[in-house]
Amino acid sequence: MARIVTFGELMLRLQPFNYERFVQASNVEFTFGGGEANVAVSLANYGMDAAFVSKLPAHSIGQAAVNSLRRYGVDTSLIVRGGERVGIYYNEKGASQRGSVCIYDRANSAIQLAKPEDFDWDKIFEGADWFHFTGITPALGPNVVEICKQACQAAKAKGIKISCDLNYRGKLWTRAQANEAMTELAKYIDVCISNEEDAKDVFGIEAEATDIYGGTINHEGYKSVAKQLADKYGFEKVAITLRESHSAFDNGWSAMLYDGENYCFSKKYNLHIIDRVGGGDSFGGGLIYALLSGKDTQAAVEFAVAASALKHSIGGDYNMVTVPEVEKLAGGDGSGRIQR
Repeated sequence: MARIVTFGELMLRLQPFNYERFVQASNVEFTFGGGEANVAVSLANYGMDAAFVSKLPAHSIGQAAVNSLRRYGVDTSLIVRGGERVGIYYNEKGASQRGSVCIYDRANSAIQLAKPEDFDWDKIFEGADWFHFTGITPALGPNVVEICKQACQAAKAKGIKISCDLNYRGKLWTRAQANEAMTELAKYIDVCISNEEDAKDVFGIEAEATDIYGGTINHEGYKSVAKQLADKYGFEKVAITLRESHSAFDNGWSAMLYDGENYCFSKKYNLHIIDRVGGGDSFGGGLIYALLSGKDTQAAVEFAVAASALKHSIGGDYNMVTVPEVEKLAGGDGSGRIQR
């Protein structure tokens, strides 16, 4: 069984019930989520040996965060305990033409204040086959950029494959800061995951003749983006998710995977969204599973997109689906008929 290590921040997610706005809500839902943790949950649900690494306080909220991963079989034994704060994000679900709103409250969280010496990467990577992180994690501060760099160096020294979802967040750092940090980290990355905007925001590489708000996707433009990324930074594979936003509820969803020779586009799903948070992470988890399972480029991108399509129907950050469910959808059964 392949072992995957993911590293990042696990946050408390507070969200008004249903589709209420912050200003009208009197109650909120209490769950947990975060990019790399979401990937670990996906992989554990697929039967992989998935470990999540972070730093969390030893108090009861920190323990509740750890427990949220344990219930799905994620290995939490490598999480460092310490600090005072669990990062928080407030999520207001969009509806119709009103987009979702995410407000961060993660300053001085345990992982943001972590030090490089908190993590023994040689020990963490014992028996590991794959390492995954996202661009959200180094955005937490220069100290976390250094931690990510040390993790990548240790993984590379052990011959471990490294994947990264660029995941640019303008509320956390500037494009210039992202470019500087991610250009340094890119030299270690084997599989780069991006979307319509990240490649432009982080590396200044843009698809031509594409309007992400108007729903126009130009496949040739994305081929160019993938090839530029691979050629410039040496990525073995580049995955680009393609979201056509018609409303907060209705999106077109597909992806492309470039392996250095072949540009493989998935089928497109017309989604009616329950919760889009974690959609990209579920794609990453599906892609890692597919590649570690030996699927070819086309089959890998089909599996990843199907996994992510299903996540959009599930509330919360975590994608709680199984391999047979994903393969059923990837194989063409998207009817949603009741299973008896």
